[in-house]
Amino acid sequence: MPYTHQSVRDYVAAKKRGDRATTDRILAEVQARFATRTTDGSEAAELLDATMAVRFGEDL
Repeated sequence: MPYTHQSVRDYVAAKKRGDRATTDRILAEVQARFATRTTDGSEAAELLDATMAVRFGEDL
């Protein structure tokens, strides 16, 4: 699936390589942007889709 947000593309790459620290950091950053309404919510929705679609350590 083509992701439009760079943060989500970075999250997917980190998740596929099994990088828990990076996935946790990106998730926290997106949650903070959503909580402060500095995003329209599409980034959080796309991140949720990626969370469900990509297995942790998929590239291993």
